[in-house]
Amino acid sequence: MALTLDLSQVRFDERGLVPAIVQDAVSKEVLMLAYMNEAALRKTLETGETWFWSRSRQKLWHKGETSGHTQRVLSLSFDCDRDALLVRVIPAGPACHRGTISCFDEGNSRSGDADGHDRFAILSRLESLIASREAERPEGSYTTYLFEKGLDKILKKVGEEAAEVIIAAKNRSPEELRYEAADLVFHLLVLLREAKLPLDEVLDELSRRHREG
Repeated sequence: MALTLDLSQVRFDERGLVPAIVQDAVSKEVLMLAYMNEAALRKTLETGETWFWSRSRQKLWHKGETSGHTQRVLSLSFDCDRDALLVRVIPAGPACHRGTISCFDEGNSRSGDADGHDRFAILSRLESLIASREAERPEGSYTTYLFEKGLDKILKKVGEEAAEVIIAAKNRSPEELRYEAADLVFHLLVLLREAKLPLDEVLDELSRRHREG
């Protein structure tokens, strides 16, 4: 589907720039903040990948043109004042020049709080961590191993862990069931990332069924 945005509605600043917040469309993690001028925005809309204006080099730049870490754009939208853009992307690698998935500190890019007030905060943190493992591929990481082996390996692990959950339940062992259920949830999140399906969409489906039920 072609990208659309009414450029006449965007309020560029006195330098002809508008800030663009780039967000991972799957994990919802904020990846980076950059700037676009009208030419960069047009190139983004035309190519379906992010283009920005470099304020230091005073030139257009295509994200990933040298590293290969491009960002496929799913949607663009502006805020209520029309002076900032939200760019939802599927990244092909780290967004930051440091080799990390996000330019923001890890502590500032996770939802939930340390006191556990959000009982599902761990799912958000896990989803973001899995996204970073897919993008950065750190050596020695089990999650990296799964992504490098590909879909068939991930599916095999989901099947194995589902079977282990069944066995644990049949054994009437709460400790064993807790452990195996955690393994299943983790591998399911890896599968969702591989399929580029946000956990939010699964939760929305559950909400829809609840409303209809």
